[in-house]
Amino acid sequence: MHIPPALKNRKFLFLWLGLLVSIAGSQMQLAAVHWHIRELTGTPDPMALGFIGLARILPVIVFSLFGGVFADTFNRRTILFITQTCMALTAAGLAWLTFSESVQIWHIYLLTALQAAAVAFDGPARQAIVPNLVPAKDLPGAFSMNSIASNTGAVIGPVLSGVVIATLGQGYTYFFNAVSFVAVILALLAIGNIPQDLKKASGISLNAIRDGIRFIFSRKIIFSTMVMDFFATFFASANTMMPIIARDILHVGEMGYGWLVSAQSMGSVTAGVIISQLPGLRKQGPIFLTSVIVFGLATVAFGLSTSFVLAFITLLLMGAADTVSTIIRNTIRQLQTPDHIRGRMTSVNQIFFQGGPQLGEVEAGIVATLFGVPFAIISGGIGTIIAAILIMAKWPVLRHYDGSEPIPQAAPATAD
Repeated sequence: MHIPPALKNRKFLFLWLGLLVSIAGSQMQLAAVHWHIRELTGTPDPMALGFIGLARILPVIVFSLFGGVFADTFNRRTILFITQTCMALTAAGLAWLTFSESVQIWHIYLLTALQAAAVAFDGPARQAIVPNLVPAKDLPGAFSMNSIASNTGAVIGPVLSGVVIATLGQGYTYFFNAVSFVAVILALLAIGNIPQDLKKASGISLNAIRDGIRFIFSRKIIFSTMVMDFFATFFASANTMMPIIARDILHVGEMGYGWLVSAQSMGSVTAGVIISQLPGLRKQGPIFLTSVIVFGLATVAFGLSTSFVLAFITLLLMGAADTVSTIIRNTIRQLQTPDHIRGRMTSVNQIFFQGGPQLGEVEAGIVATLFGVPFAIISGGIGTIIAAILIMAKWPVLRHYDGSEPIPQAAPATAD
């Protein structure tokens, strides 16, 4: 195994290392929040867990399009400084409330929403900055490494969450997450200036937002991946129900819960490492669609699981399939989008990418309340498979996409 080409770029390496630490902290907090809500309610309450999805997605829907315009108009590195600092402060606030034993569920919803507002600006800048750090030939490898960082953090974070909650207490999960954002801030200081095409900066206006949306709708290959992203994650949102699955179906405690939450990310890291070693990935469309169907099938199997081992294995498979599709769709979008409009493309994608799972958590909560948690998961997996088949039929360009297609020019800007 050799060093992935993307990591030979010094600036990308620093940012990647910073994100590796920060994502672990964020995932630790995410798992802790779900457990915290389950503890505060005192009984299995799918709706209380499902509403955390609304707290995460509503700020993204409101602010994400503006986040994309900011990423195309202002220095993306500066934006990341600000957003990472804001997210650290919200985590610190949650830690303080928990340590003082005054935390209530509405505090968790509110601080989660404030953090999501920062994410609405952070996501477009962070995604759009990657092509500014590595050459185009290394971009699939760079997104593969980002997937590895994301999923390594998602393995370490929930496991640490279970350990920290069981040994130090709930508040320390939030405190450690606040500290973890320092890693990204230090990385941004270390990498210095980053080249960015600001000559065609859009400015802050509704017309600039409209240009970004128009560009996406004019590119079927980009739009179809976003639609697939939304429906696959909407129907297969099993993570929010994990505390109920762990405690009330599989009958495991904090440690077992931490391992279950980490299982998908373990499969994801494995798939990401394999893809990062590949010199070039072709037939990307068929591979992407196959991975989504495999994800749906594994979700059905997870919903049928009644043992810890079987549940863990199916979650591993779900994570591996999801990472393959994530890497391919991110590569398609970034390579098929010019730099000066990349932030706006990413901001629209962020609504699809985060809207699917967060709204799916609400849907899962409603279905689980009416028909039970296993039915909510199984029906979600079936919905994912049906969505993949329909999207394949609607957009044949996705079925035939290879990965060697030329980069198009952006649609002309609309006059103010």
